[in-house]
Parts: sequence; structure tokens; C-alpha cells
Amino acid sequence: MLDDALKTQLQQYLALLRQPIRLIASLDDSDTGKDMGELLSTIVGLSDKVTLDTSGTDARKPSFAVVRENETQGVRFAGLPLGHEFTSLVLALLWTGGHPPKVAQEVIDSIKGLNPVAGGDLNFEVYMSLSCHNCPDVVQALALMAIVNPKIKTVVIEGGAFQKEVEERQIMAVPMVFLNGQVFGSGRMSVEEIVAQLDTHAASRDAAKMSDKAPYDMLVVGGGPAGAAAAVYAARKGIRVGIAAERFGGQLNDTMSIENYISVLETNGPKLAADLQAQVHHYGVDVMNMQRASQIVAASEEGGLTEVHLENGGVLKAKSVILSTGARWRNVNVPGEAEYKNKGVAYCPHCDGPLFKGKRVAVIGGGNSGVEAAIDLAGLVEHVTLIEFAEQLKADAVLVNKLKSLPNVTIHANAQTTEITGEGGKVNGLSYKDRATNDVHHVALAGVFVQIGLIPNTEFLKGTLDLSKFGEIEVDDKGHTSLPGVFAAGDCTTVPFKQIIIAAGEGSKAALSAFDYLIRQPVMA
Repeated sequence: MLDDALKTQLQQYLALLRQPIRLIASLDDSDTGKDMGELLSTIVGLSDKVTLDTSGTDARKPSFAVVRENETQGVRFAGLPLGHEFTSLVLALLWTGGHPPKVAQEVIDSIKGLNPVAGGDLNFEVYMSLSCHNCPDVVQALALMAIVNPKIKTVVIEGGAFQKEVEERQIMAVPMVFLNGQVFGSGRMSVEEIVAQLDTHAASRDAAKMSDKAPYDMLVVGGGPAGAAAAVYAARKGIRVGIAAERFGGQLNDTMSIENYISVLETNGPKLAADLQAQVHHYGVDVMNMQRASQIVAASEEGGLTEVHLENGGVLKAKSVILSTGARWRNVNVPGEAEYKNKGVAYCPHCDGPLFKGKRVAVIGGGNSGVEAAIDLAGLVEHVTLIEFAEQLKADAVLVNKLKSLPNVTIHANAQTTEITGEGGKVNGLSYKDRATNDVHHVALAGVFVQIGLIPNTEFLKGTLDLSKFGEIEVDDKGHTSLPGVFAAGDCTTVPFKQIIIAAGEGSKAALSAFDYLIRQPVMA
């Protein structure tokens, strides 16, 4: 189950346990059940602080709970937590065994303070897949919450081991979270975001805290590669720097494989995002996560303070501002897309692809992201239909050739998606028009993956500064916007080629330009 290197690494982690823990297993005779028994026995053999109890009677089999000695409630894993979720298992073992989590104390205090209004418990069920890179954040957040607060119960369910349950609940995207039997949320969520949804007074407290902060010399809005680079370059100048980000890392968190970041042979988005955040913290930048800007108010006089208004009502002030709000996946905007989102319409092939194993799916988009998605999915599903609006696929030739070599892929170029159809609350097909003949065709499908590019996150800036017809922030070659003291960088700007390394470079340049602006301003009394 675990190779020798992984066993050695796990043994080193288990040495950090401060108190005994038990693994209470509810097993069956399935292959997964046998593998789970082997995994648990291996874990027990690596630490004298871990014991195994196979007398569990939980209805979900195979599953096991990680509990403190002399207790019976803890985080439960239904199915094998391997792949991306092995780290989640290790953290659950450590946290249950008393090893402190690397989470701010104020977050821990907020979790401890959660108390269901109607009494009873908060019972979470989180469905994940082993190939989902968005799932571990949610799994680990809910695991931590269950360990810290006895009124919170968390069950982590591997969808592949409980396919009947997945189908009955019509789960077609992961991570998917249920609270007390009702849908709570889907997609990547941090522990702070989950707590904020449960704590009805969190937003107002957060707004007051934001407004009480002293003005920054430089405030970066957005925490992707451009924002992180800008913050690092600015902080190294010895000035007061803050980052207000809706989600630190931005689209990096949704990027699986990165093989073209110079000097780094291969990495993945979540790891690079974590590395960026660590470097930003290293330089003492004030990172304000889960903060979404709603308005920019220009300084009333030269050298004055620009205001950044937040959606929660808070207001941040700064002598200079760098906008690096990035971009998001573009919707195809046809009937059925919104209705069947997470019910067969998906945007992350790495996360949701395994849920369509053995089924027929479509990918909309013939650029690099669309073709890569189709190639990945072809190894999982029965058949992939790729729909591209242009007359030819726009992806790199090496990707197109690979796609065309696959026997279970059909390509329709010069085709316009007109509708995503469904029945019984989930997708059952897609209609497209042949742009050469105007003939309309329908393809029976279980899932549709939308991969048609990006749209800049700049809606809140309309009427405030100059935007292109595509909604991008217009910048000059030094990152200046049309507002004095406000700069911009990354995928939200008119700079061509939306690449991680280009965004990082543009962020660095914007920070240097903003610093040059600052040192040329008159000293305010």
C-alpha cells in the first residue's frame, strides 16, 4: 500500500504525536476494505501511540475514524484517503494527536466559538476524488474543525468507493459539501471561508478590522503571481505593504501541472501558490485573505490616499495601489449552463473528471486548456467530444496531434454550442450548430467541461478608470493606469499573453513603478 520511502516519511511525522490516538475501523470484504485494513495496520506499526480497533459498526463501509484515546468521535474517512488526500490523513492523525495546526489562533478561536443556533451538531459530509487538487483544502479545513470543536462532525467520502451514494445525491463535481443533509457548498473553500459562512457576525467584525488599519504605502489588490511579485518587490524597499486578496494564489489554485516556469522543471499550482504566500509573509507583508474589492476611490489631491472599498463594508487606504485582480473562467453563456452547473457542467477536468469514468463527455474549447482537458479526460471516460467555434483548433501543434491520435475522441471544429440539455436535474447532452451548413446536431452526454478562456475580474472598476473593450485595465509600459497612483499588472490588464511568468514580471514592474511614484510625491503634513 505504501512504499518504503513513504513509510519512513510517515513514521517521522507520527513521531510528532503528543498523545495516543485510535483508529476505529468499520471494514467489509471489498477490495477497498482489504486495502484499508492493510493501510491502517501499516500506520499502527509505525507508532506506539496509534492503536487499531476493528469493531466499528458505522453504516458506511469501509471507513475509519481517527479519535483521541478514550473517545469515540473524530474525523471519519470513508474510502481510502490516498492520492492528493494522503496529506489530509496525515494531518488528521497529527492534529488528533495534539500536534498544533499551522493556522492562526484567531481562526482556531472562531472555530471553537461556533455553536449551532438550534442546538445539536454540525454534521459535515465532504465528497472528494483522489485526483482532485481542489479537494484537500476543504477536507483539511473540515477535519480541523471537527478536531477543534466537539459539536462539529466531519465525514470525508471518496466518491469512487461510494459511487451509488454519489449517483443518488447527483454529485457531479467535487469537492461537494453537505451540512446536516443539505448542500452547503462546492469547490475550493478555505477554513476561513467555511467559518465565515457559519458565523453570521464575521463579516461586520472583519469590516471594522479592515477599516481600522493604518494607511499603507502600497496596497496590492489581488494575490496571484502578479500581486505576490508586486508585494515582494515593494516590501524589499522597506515600505509598509498590504495585500487584499479574494483567494491568495488566484487561478494558480486551479492549475494542476506547471512545466514552463523558468528554473522550475515541474510544479503544480497549489504548491506554487503556497510558495508565493510563504515568500510574501517572509517579507512582513500584511496579507488580508478573503477580501474582495468593490470600489476604488481616487485620492482627492496629489500625494493623497486612494481608498479601496471592500464588499464586506471595510475600507483600506494607501498612498499607492496595484490592481492585480486576475481573471476567471469564461462562461459559454448558453441555455442550460447555469442550470446544470455542478450537475454535469464543470470547469475543472482534474477535479471532476473521475466522476465521469466510463461515461461520455464534451469539452468546449479548442485552445491549450481545452485540448489538454480532452486528452486527460480521454484516459478516464468512454468518449470525449471536443467542440471548437473556430475553423481550426488553436492549441499547440504537439497537443493537437496527441488529441487526434486518441481513438475515443471526436473533434467538431467550426461548431457553435447552442444549448446544454438535461433531464432529472442533470446533464444529458449538448446541442451545437455546424457554422458551415447551419445544421444543428445533438450529442448525448453525461458531462460538459467548459474551457474557453478567461474574463478579467474588473467589473468593479467600470467608470473609475480606463478599460479596454474586453474589460481589461489599460496600462502603459510601466504599469500606470489612467488614475494617478494606481497601477495594474497581470491577467486583468491589456498586457498580452496570460502566463504565470509574465504576470510575475508585470507585478514586479508595477511595484517598481509605484515606488518611483511614491518617492516623487510631496511629503504630506
